[in-house]
Amino acid sequence: MSDVERPRIEFPCDYPVKIIGDVAADFRAVVEAIVERHAGGFARELTTERLSANGRFMSLTVTIVATGPAQLQAMFEELKATGRVHMVL
Repeated sequence: MSDVERPRIEFPCDYPVKIIGDVAADFRAVVEAIVERHAGGFARELTTERLSANGRFMSLTVTIVATGPAQLQAMFEELKATGRVHMVL
């Protein structure tokens, strides 16, 4: 059986990122500050926010202009290092 190749991303490109964490009053501000450091000038007004059915978790979807894998990896690592982000997709 052959390995299936993942589709290659051509950078730069618009790249949606979903960030999931516990509900907190400042969760969005914390996430947006980190995203701004790694993808300055992203369109905050396009950020979407959803609560889980039980209201315990919040997901934010931000769309950035991704410049390469190193940028994405650094941003994902900083988001996870907060201890408040459970998952980055």
